[in-house]
Amino acid sequence: MKILFVTATPFEVKNLMLWLNAVLEKKSDYHFQKDKLEIKILITGVGMVFTAYAMGKVLNNEKFNLVINAGVAGAYDTNLQLGDVVNVTTEKFGDIGTEENNGEFTDIYDLELAIPDQSPFTGKTMRNESAEKFDFLQKVNGITVNKTNGTEETIERIKNKYAPQVETMEGAAVFYACLMENIPFLEIRGISNYVEPRNKDNWELTKAIANLNKVLIDMMELFG
Repeated sequence: MKILFVTATPFEVKNLMLWLNAVLEKKSDYHFQKDKLEIKILITGVGMVFTAYAMGKVLNNEKFNLVINAGVAGAYDTNLQLGDVVNVTTEKFGDIGTEENNGEFTDIYDLELAIPDQSPFTGKTMRNESAEKFDFLQKVNGITVNKTNGTEETIERIKNKYAPQVETMEGAAVFYACLMENIPFLEIRGISNYVEPRNKDNWELTKAIANLNKVLIDMMELFG
């Protein structure tokens, strides 16, 4: 079993890395192996462009049985608790398009610059159908943005247009690469904050990362 973890920053998978160092043989800083289990960590940098480039480069050179995109996320859905760990099963690009002079957002599909049902999209949405079959974590719908949303007006527009439950800056890039290359994948996210007018005093980043890493380690122990 060859697994690729994809994460924007090393601190989002710090405890997983410590566990891998303790339990598996370290081949290099981001490469571990034990018997038939081989794990690589890909640190992409924050955002879709860095993630897409890093994914394209590694997938062009290696084959993996499973890709796991791991990190934190902001929640639109207030039924989610800070620190919850979720399985993001659908993704949309949330800010590729045009801002109109009245402040409304028109995406590339409404502009007829992209086809909403062209593979791997169905109605602007990418679905991870294999991940939707599993109930080990709560399943949520995500959007991916180039800038996190931080004003009441923008947040309401996004809610009304896309009805997302969580927001990330990399998820859709991983979805697109894996769906196009037909690679099994998961997007696992710890909820660090609510999407609201920006106030980091309300964030639970440490808790979200700790809970995320516990889930990732539990998953790897099943493979071990």
